[in-house]
Amino acid sequence: MYKMSGLKGQHKVIIIGTGPAGLTAAIYTARANLSPVIFEGSQPGGQLMITTDIENYPGFENGIAGPVLMDIMRKQAQRFGATSYFKTITKVDFSSKPHKVWADDGTEYTADTVIIATGASAKYLGIESEKKFMGAGVSACATCDGFFFRNQKVVVVGGGDTALEEANYLTRHASEVLLIHRREEFRASKIMVERTQANPKIKFALNSVIEEVVGTEEGLRKAVTGIKLKNIKTGETVLHECEGVFIAIGHQPNTQIFNGILDMNDVGYLETAKSTTKTKIEGVFACGDAQDSVYRQAITAAGTGCMAAIDVERYLESME
Repeated sequence: MYKMSGLKGQHKVIIIGTGPAGLTAAIYTARANLSPVIFEGSQPGGQLMITTDIENYPGFENGIAGPVLMDIMRKQAQRFGATSYFKTITKVDFSSKPHKVWADDGTEYTADTVIIATGASAKYLGIESEKKFMGAGVSACATCDGFFFRNQKVVVVGGGDTALEEANYLTRHASEVLLIHRREEFRASKIMVERTQANPKIKFALNSVIEEVVGTEEGLRKAVTGIKLKNIKTGETVLHECEGVFIAIGHQPNTQIFNGILDMNDVGYLETAKSTTKTKIEGVFACGDAQDSVYRQAITAAGTGCMAAIDVERYLESME
């Protein structure tokens, strides 16, 4: 257990970002008596705050709402001594020790170690009706929400490998999948295109875009009933009936403030040493969807949050 290091930060651990990765890191570091400080950012709880039901997170036989799970994890971390600040970190300086970060109110904080758990944001179409039915038929995660559309009609938007993978995955549950792509050709790999074209449950709407998501509203209950689909070559618009709309046009990691400071790939995912959460800067660690471009699940984010906490504890012990 960490007792005392020769480092001089105001805090032992600062965690930037929340969600399963940040809050799991907080639980572990708090239990190690490191008194972590969590900066929860502009979306406290991360992407799960817009997920109505989670049925694939272990330990919840009947599922759990995303916001409820995040609240439980936050309280669990706080019970062991973590502190939450509902502020956004807008600037960092990792060039010397202790590491420095600045919040959106201008306050400077220093720490011996920093865990980055800023997550990633799904890219959306940017239409108002899409926002209206988010979590009520509109989703950006087929593996998270596909189960809720058993024997129903759904659409998938996108032309890359992710979109085609999600379309194929959804055929396990849905009765029909319409794959919508604004171009004639797909960006996906040839083998994925061939596999998708061979799937009898998948239909295609090429050179097409969604103009509007259509649905019903009864009090607080909302449900998607279809989409207005426009062919961008002919200009024709038709109403396509469906119960689910899956947006698969990519994710953008929330790592912009680390540009030029930490190594990242061409999309923006932070790069860490193999089998660890260590970045190229000593004492700075990355976990969750800010670092994981492959799995992007709540359970894997929590797992890397645990890894980051253990890496932090071992690093601090080595500095004693």
